[in-house]
Amino acid sequence: MDVINEIIQNSAIGPLSKWYKSLVLLLFSSIVTTLLVMMVILLKYGPYMNIQFGY
Repeated sequence: MDVINEIIQNSAIGPLSKWYKSLVLLLFSSIVTTLLVMMVILLKYGPYMNIQFGY
């Protein structure tokens, strides 16, 4: 946990308020969670999907 706190203190959001840091970390973790869920769905149902690329 000390490493995470050190990274946050030395980053651009370090001097900001506690609520703003929490909001930024929540946004980051929600984006990462969404990407991981999308990857799992794609790996599970990928062979059955009909993906077409075009204009």
